Amino acid sequence: MHTETGAIWFARADVGQVSLDHFFGAGEPQLLNNTYPSGRGDNKTFNYWWLAHVIDVRLDAYERTGGREWVEAAEAVCRNIYGRNRRSFFSDFFDDMLWCGLAILRLYDATGSSRYLDDARAIWAHVAKFGWNDKQGFSMAWRKKRPVYKNTAANGPFVILSCRLAQHIPDPRCLKYAQSAYDWLTDNLVDRYSGFVADGIDTRGGIDRQLRFTYNQGLYVGGAVKLSHLTGNRQLLEQASRTALTAIEELASDGLFRNEGDGDGGLFKGVFYRYVGLLLADLDPGSATALALATFIRSSTDALWKSSFRDDFLLAGDDWTKVPSGKIAYASQLSAIMALEQRARLESG
Repeated sequence: MHTETGAIWFARADVGQVSLDHFFGAGEPQLLNNTYPSGRGDNKTFNYWWLAHVIDVRLDAYERTGGREWVEAAEAVCRNIYGRNRRSFFSDFFDDMLWCGLAILRLYDATGSSRYLDDARAIWAHVAKFGWNDKQGFSMAWRKKRPVYKNTAANGPFVILSCRLAQHIPDPRCLKYAQSAYDWLTDNLVDRYSGFVADGIDTRGGIDRQLRFTYNQGLYVGGAVKLSHLTGNRQLLEQASRTALTAIEELASDGLFRNEGDGDGGLFKGVFYRYVGLLLADLDPGSATALALATFIRSSTDALWKSSFRDDFLLAGDDWTKVPSGKIAYASQLSAIMALEQRARLESG
């Protein structure tokens, strides 16, 4: 690391990573308990999409440290998902599959193993075949059982995976689908003035503006950035910047995001940190947008560390202004790890 501050946050990101296993680790086939502390019935749910993000955070650690043990850990999670999902990566929820596809494609980048590229392509093809339709406009459905319901949760990762696959395989459909899904999001769910991203469209065509999640903002930011990489359209970075800044203005207070609920909600802000980090890499570090985003990452991770570090480990709740209490889902720990990894990256230069 180039600075003392960078070294500090590098070490803190390591603490976040090892704390996941310290508090939530379990034997196979569970691998990770859903909660800490874990009680009877807490592991009843197979949290497919949480595990996909575990692959991602392990690969974050690998990219930061170069340690191959993190790749091996990510591969173990991939095998766990496949085995517990009846030896398949397919499910009813298209967003879950897309998160898995994104993580598996990163495994291909880390290992060069063609089976991971084949698996990511198979997920994308399955989702495109069964999820893409013209109901509410050409776009991706949320799940197989509800083909009419469309949302950011499905279309956002579909844009990102389509763009990333287009950089690996010569399939013109990838760019076509990515551009179409991004345009659908922009035309239907993104406020034309502020850039704030709504959750979805109900079966009667009404926009659901009540669900205001960091997750949706992060997905749109990530889609815009990846599509800009593919097309060279720098205007997409301006759209991503507007949404990122609006998300902080609308959803944060005192320099950090508010509690978005436990369970799945605990993972939402992690998605924002991941893709805002992607955006920062493409911005002039001296620009007003980059400085504002960096300030937010610093203030929020300062609060996270202060509230959540104890006895050499980090246990994060959903409200980073206070010491966590009660049962904590590992989805919340994943958001904390993603935030710490972004802080370490921010301070590394």
